Amino acid sequence: MTQIFSGRIALVTGASRGIGKAIARVLGTNGAYVIGTATTENGSQGITKGFAETGINGQGLVLDVKDRTSREKFADLLSAAGHSPLILVNNAGVTRDNLFLRMKEEEWSDVIAINLDSVYHLCRICLRGMVKARFGRIINISSVVAFSGNPGQTNYAAAKAGMIGFTRSLAREVGSRNITVNTLAPGFIDTDMTAALSEEQQTSLQERIALGRLGHVDEVANTVKFLASDDASYITGETINVNGGMYMV
Repeated sequence: MTQIFSGRIALVTGASRGIGKAIARVLGTNGAYVIGTATTENGSQGITKGFAETGINGQGLVLDVKDRTSREKFADLLSAAGHSPLILVNNAGVTRDNLFLRMKEEEWSDVIAINLDSVYHLCRICLRGMVKARFGRIINISSVVAFSGNPGQTNYAAAKAGMIGFTRSLAREVGSRNITVNTLAPGFIDTDMTAALSEEQQTSLQERIALGRLGHVDEVANTVKFLASDDASYITGETINVNGGMYMV
């Protein structure tokens, strides 16, 4: 297999399961040294173990993206190890669904902090190294609901839409340094989250999708692989929709 990311360090937040795990795997199997983050020590150890079992060069580290102390410790660990990620995938995310009139302030603030503020913080950690190297790939994982909206998800939709505006603005700032910034907006993907839905709910979802099925995590991960590669060197400030035709912009 061609090691297209050989010599590059990739940082993937929220890499212990689902989409993040698949992204870490595809970048690692294509030569990147992958740092995957999880919010707990058990989660980070699971990432490290999974890498070792599949022959991926990398490690798991603990990072609570909404906690300042955790972010500072994480940044110090990267610096001490001499790790300067040139590929950053902002995948960490959470939902706290509720109808707006019932939504508690912490349900709003947690979702904004974990889904949107984290993009700011992780870019701050990685961007200086990218500028120095005059190369970088930043890929932000948004969602189809940034475009379509979804009842009970004003917080999540706001955060995911904010990522798109952030992407476009940062892309204009750093493009002259050969750094691209793009967003990927998945639709409904077959993960443990969607597996918890009833058969009736899954059937209803699939009826709204042109391809008539849920997406696979590898289909999202392979799109990230493309955006991180040299083949995508002239794509920046864009949002790639991976939703099977559920919502067409």
